[in-house]
Amino acid sequence: MGLGKFAKGVVKEGKRVRWPKREVLIPSIIVVLIIAVVTGLLLWGEDIAGRRLIEILQDAFKGIR
Repeated sequence: MGLGKFAKGVVKEGKRVRWPKREVLIPSIIVVLIIAVVTGLLLWGEDIAGRRLIEILQDAFKGIR
């Protein structure tokens, strides 16, 4: 399969897709962005908590070295 034939197939399939209307698309994008931000904040918080836990454990076992 050549590159030109592949590109034509992609365009043909793209025309078959039923794209969502703007009224549906915008709220969906907003929901995705909110979920991404909340997930990022949760992971950031877990990272900070994990880093702090490691610091506490290092301080607790400092005398063993």
